[in-house]
Order: sequence, then structure tokens, then C-alpha cells
Amino acid sequence: MAWVAVPRDLCAADIQQRMHQAVAHRFGASHQPAVPIQWLSDNGSICKALDTLATAERLHLEPITTPVASPESNGMAEAFVNTLKRDYGSGADRGSAAALLEQVSTWIADYNAVAPHSALGFRSPMQYRSEVLDVVPAGA
Repeated sequence: MAWVAVPRDLCAADIQQRMHQAVAHRFGASHQPAVPIQWLSDNGSICKALDTLATAERLHLEPITTPVASPESNGMAEAFVNTLKRDYGSGADRGSAAALLEQVSTWIADYNAVAPHSALGFRSPMQYRSEVLDVVPAGA
């Protein structure tokens, strides 16, 4: 998962940077997927900007946007946010926005590498990818 949390409005360059980071994390810094893989985002103008779409094409990503006002995608996003709030935010330093934002990368890393997910047979996403899909994470 690639994500961004900053105390300002996002711009297309933020999304493009996340695309590069996600591909580098999954496939290694100097590699790209052999075939296009889906890049799921919302319908925001920064996700549909021409530069963003060109970046996706260069990285062999196929941009897929969630349907407008989609209950399914809204439900997934809300479930993820509620999980972060419940499992991580409840015991976090919430003294300031900056303090909270500094902790998010640790939460996401734990969510992806350690936390069991019932939909994945109580494995973390990284465990699931390596055990079930025989995908070795980049750098491993």
C-alpha cells in the first residue's frame, strides 16, 4: 500500500511520488512490473490528472478509479480508517497533528507486515503474498 498524510492539500505530484514508491517497494528500485498491474485510487482530480496518468503508464500501472459515491469503496476506506483508529490511534501520541503524522508510517508497516487479517487466513498481507502467492517482497 502506498499512502500519503501531510498537513496540507495534496497535489498530483504527491500521487505520482506514491506511484514510484509503491512500484519500487514491490518490485525493487530498478524494476517495474512485467505486465500492467492495477493502481486503485479515488476520482479526485489529482488522481486523474494527465501527468498522473502518464506516470502510471511509464510505471506499467493501469489506473482504476472507484465508482463515484461507491458504497463498496467507501466501506473499505472507512473500515481501514476505523482499524487504524482502533488498533493504532487509541494508544498514540495525539498531542499535535505533527506528532500523529510521524507515527503513521509505523502503523502502516505493522498493518502490512505483522497484523493478522481475517480475510487472509489471519496472516499479514506480506505473509499472505509470500506464502500463498509465492511473491518475495523487494529487498528480502
